[in-house]
Amino acid sequence: MTDPHRVAGLTLGAILTTAGIGHMTFQRKEFQTQVPDFVPLGPDATVIASGIVEVGLGLGLIGLPKQRRTLGAVAAAFFVAVFPGNIHQYRNKIDAFGLDSDRKRFIRLFGQPALVALAWYSRD
Repeated sequence: MTDPHRVAGLTLGAILTTAGIGHMTFQRKEFQTQVPDFVPLGPDATVIASGIVEVGLGLGLIGLPKQRRTLGAVAAAFFVAVFPGNIHQYRNKIDAFGLDSDRKRFIRLFGQPALVALAWYSRD
């Protein structure tokens, strides 16, 4: 693995770990507002479960370099799976995470594909 890919994996690991902790603690309510109605679990269970997945992926990307290829692919799939929450926030004009305008919420939609790309890049 080349150094830029390693840095990408470590960076993504830190982002995921931090976000996962936020899911389960100080940002829990805000994340609950993003859970679309069609998700079978309740908002709180969904947020806790996704937080656990994020922390696990993040710590794995940081501490298990030989598994980075697999973990990067799983992280990319995870980001695709949770993208409907970002769309839900945009379509329903939900203010959370400082996204208090349609413009800010729209711009954020482009952050998810960037995370998918970062996760995929970290695999090499």
